Amino acid sequence: MQLDPFILGLTGSIGMGKTTAAGHFRQAGVPVFDADLAVAQLYRSHAAPLIEAAFPGTVRGGTVDHDLLAKRVLIDQTAIRRLEAIVHPLVRKEETKFLREAASAGLVVLDIPLLFETHGETRCDAVVVVSASPSAQRERVLARPGMTQERLAAILRRQMPDEEKRRRAHFVIDTSRSHLAARRQVDDVLRALAGRPSRRNLLAARPQRSDSPAGKA
Repeated sequence: MQLDPFILGLTGSIGMGKTTAAGHFRQAGVPVFDADLAVAQLYRSHAAPLIEAAFPGTVRGGTVDHDLLAKRVLIDQTAIRRLEAIVHPLVRKEETKFLREAASAGLVVLDIPLLFETHGETRCDAVVVVSASPSAQRERVLARPGMTQERLAAILRRQMPDEEKRRRAHFVIDTSRSHLAARRQVDDVLRALAGRPSRRNLLAARPQRSDSPAGKA
């Protein structure tokens, strides 16, 4: 009998190194659904006319202009909710398609930045939180083109505090050190999951505390 894949949620606040961790899972042969990539593709297709109707002037050449949209929504909670009401259902459709296509895999990863904030952990069998020191986070984010202190502050207000995400996680990957260290922690997660007698028991089990960077499970 074909079993559904074990669904591992991957999340982390901005600048924590989640993209790096997702890349390591891919290199290990694990199918990864990238919610940010799905949004970017939707901004060039189905979501563009819907967003233009809701936020006139934010679409250029058939594609949503990220900077123009950010200026409209980042400091307006009502606008953010309107945008999420448009985008989130479309992303969920893409996620469902991914899970259907990856049905034969033993393990899949859902890479979702706002996993806890949108209660996406309820769709996962376990959650990995990618984390780093506050100084590393700020340095990484402020180095991005167009990023400002004010924009970073607005983004962080939308995100659950890193400490709370770590508390809720089954596994924590610390990217403060090196790519090699992060890869080793991803390998630790994969070994821990491979050693479980049941792929569904992590939801029922209370996450175990550990000082190890890669594990609470």
